[in-house]
Amino acid sequence: MSLHWKEDRYGVITNWDFIRCQTDLIWIFMMFIFRAVDCSQAEISRHMEMGRQFLSSGQFTDALSHYHAAIDLDPKNYQTLYSRATVYLAIGKSKAALPDLDLVIKLKPDFIAARIERGNVLLKQGDIHQAKADFEAAAKADPLNADISKKLISVEKVRQIIEEADDYFDIGDLVSAEQLYSNAIEICQWHANLYKNRATCREKLGNVQKAIADYRTVTKLLPDSTETFYKVSQLYYLTGDVEESLNQVRECLKLNPDDEPCFSFYKRTKKLAKMRESLNQLVREEKWMDCLDKATEILKAEKKVKNVQLDVYRQICKCNLNAGHFAESISACSEVLKYGDPNDLDVLCDRAEAFLMYEKYDEAIEDYQKAVNSHEESRRAREGLHRAQNLKRNVGKRDYYKILGVRKNASEREIRKAYRKQAQKWHPDNFSDKKEKERAQKMFVDIAAAKEVLTDPEKRAQYDNGEDPLDPEQQQRTSHHPFQNGFSFQFHFG
Repeated sequence: MSLHWKEDRYGVITNWDFIRCQTDLIWIFMMFIFRAVDCSQAEISRHMEMGRQFLSSGQFTDALSHYHAAIDLDPKNYQTLYSRATVYLAIGKSKAALPDLDLVIKLKPDFIAARIERGNVLLKQGDIHQAKADFEAAAKADPLNADISKKLISVEKVRQIIEEADDYFDIGDLVSAEQLYSNAIEICQWHANLYKNRATCREKLGNVQKAIADYRTVTKLLPDSTETFYKVSQLYYLTGDVEESLNQVRECLKLNPDDEPCFSFYKRTKKLAKMRESLNQLVREEKWMDCLDKATEILKAEKKVKNVQLDVYRQICKCNLNAGHFAESISACSEVLKYGDPNDLDVLCDRAEAFLMYEKYDEAIEDYQKAVNSHEESRRAREGLHRAQNLKRNVGKRDYYKILGVRKNASEREIRKAYRKQAQKWHPDNFSDKKEKERAQKMFVDIAAAKEVLTDPEKRAQYDNGEDPLDPEQQQRTSHHPFQNGFSFQFHFG
């Protein structure tokens, strides 16, 4: 296009074709902008609608992604920000919701629903002063709203409860303080300090497991608190749960690898956990003497924490039983039952087994009965009780172990050796006196019977269960016993 410049009557050189061209270009540019705005608004509306649909169907993650997209296109749309805050609250992310609610109220101070929602969040977090300010602003805008009035009453109520709880805490009335902190937590559900204070009360009152539960809640409310993870680790250690103690102190070190208290406690806990795993492995492998050596090593390493020691004594109880150290087994089991759980199934049954080895049938029956009462589903306890009762009934009848002069946990090799020795001693040909020969003949029959029963695994198990397989009357009596068909007992230790 050629440009023709002309001078007007004022001496200004212009080109009207050029001006008209520039004007057209501006209009075209403005049209693009208008269309882009229209497209942007349409896209925002689409994301808003999709967000609403997903929110109503409970698909919060999808709803959140659409609200993110809408806010990226229009960061100051208070309705979209409020919708996203609603989703955050629905999925329990109150900290993420607060900045959105803050911006909504900044953009639109008279948006009462946002003020009420922020007040609710702040109240649960324990920011009582700011929550009260939001509710008062909402009440000023809507003075006849009964729900807002109730919220203001709740704010004042919890303020007084916390103040009273702190007073009791300061004077050492921990029972009253714990109850009041619990009342406050019902309203301020996300107030970390309330959980900390209640945990302190519970720990000092001896409710360590409840204290742990409170501190674990704090780790969720304050996930960057190395101090709290360290505290939880220490409490688990005191309960004897060394493995979980190790897990918690590792969480502390993930936050700060240079945390000196956590690192020092980590080394101590890791060492003990390794020794305990070694002990448990020896039990699984049935290396009973090695088990006792490892248990002694652990007790030397940890001399103060009762629950750690009791857990080791549980294994000492079992290992001594299986090693044939019945008196030591009874002693270790008794320690666990006295200072730990008096209804510990394995320990009760282990001690009952040891009592049976000393023919203390009443004591064994008492332990098995207690195990059955507290663990009705335990087959070991039920069968053990039945066996102990049978053995007590059989007192005065042939004792095959005594006949051969062997212990009740004697090996087959030991039994055969004892049989040869007794058979040689009581062979009737060794006696000339008539009465002595008759007595020897009876003993020789009993010795042969003892060997028959104790070298046959099935018959020995039956005998150890309190039933003499060579006694016709007893076999007839027990053939209809309710345990006979329901449970096949195999004698074992542990």
